[in-house]
Amino acid sequence: MITTQFGFSSTAAEVTAGIDLTGKRAVVTGAASSIGVETARALAGAGAEVTLAVRDTAAGEKTAGDIGGNVHVAHLDLTDLASVDAFTRNWHGPLHVLVNNAGVMACPERYTEQGWEWQFATNHLGHFSLATGLHDALAREGARIVAVTSSGHMISPVVFDDVSYAFRPYDPWGAYGQSKTANVLFAVEATRRWAQDGITANAVMPGAILTNLQRHTGGRGTGTVDPGLFKTPQQGAATSVLAATSPLLEGVGGRYPADCNEARTVDRRGEAPPLQGVARYALDPDNAARLWTYSETLLAKA
Repeated sequence: MITTQFGFSSTAAEVTAGIDLTGKRAVVTGAASSIGVETARALAGAGAEVTLAVRDTAAGEKTAGDIGGNVHVAHLDLTDLASVDAFTRNWHGPLHVLVNNAGVMACPERYTEQGWEWQFATNHLGHFSLATGLHDALAREGARIVAVTSSGHMISPVVFDDVSYAFRPYDPWGAYGQSKTANVLFAVEATRRWAQDGITANAVMPGAILTNLQRHTGGRGTGTVDPGLFKTPQQGAATSVLAATSPLLEGVGGRYPADCNEARTVDRRGEAPPLQGVARYALDPDNAARLWTYSETLLAKA
């Protein structure tokens, strides 16, 4: 188990204190708002060259100006495979940190032009295509991938027989849950496949943060969350930044940190306190390998 001196209320700036990322290059998706901004700010503040990969480049430019330092902006729409391909083709040189931060939550029923359910496509497939497209850059000098997931993964495993709700009634929370499970499984399998290339991946639970992510949910996520469990964006970015920079995670992958410490594995949702724990199915290596093959097949047919 990875344990640190940090916890629930730690901020991204506290986590990166004393960390020197000079000469390192990072990409943060969805970095024009909330924890994406604070993740990018912390990485840039530690000396990294940071690229904000965003749909709204005007918002990205505003964020880059606010952060200062060596920060760039590039267009990326995770639901548009041509956009993902353009981003990866235009990347030159090594990449040391990839933070798959962008996401959608519990949105109304919607599908991509390929027929993929929108949340699975945005939260998982777009990031999967991005990471695999950047593999060579990530492998050049060794890299860390951070997949931002959620305790919402406990709502549902990946339902491989009907990922895109072709037969089931659409459930916005079920769709969100399986997409967040997919984020964890990606980290497990990416580490297994790519550790020999010097690449590791971890899936992080940032905590409950009030952002525009909850625009479809009335601002409170699933059910009633104790107000004392909510974090600021600076606190919410802390676990992402920890996974991206901490010496304790050098060479370590396939883990699920929450509140800056590795979460314990549970077999039932009630076994862990609210917003804590990781479901065993989300760490299962067979599920992870199956998801990787399934994702490759979908992208190959696109």
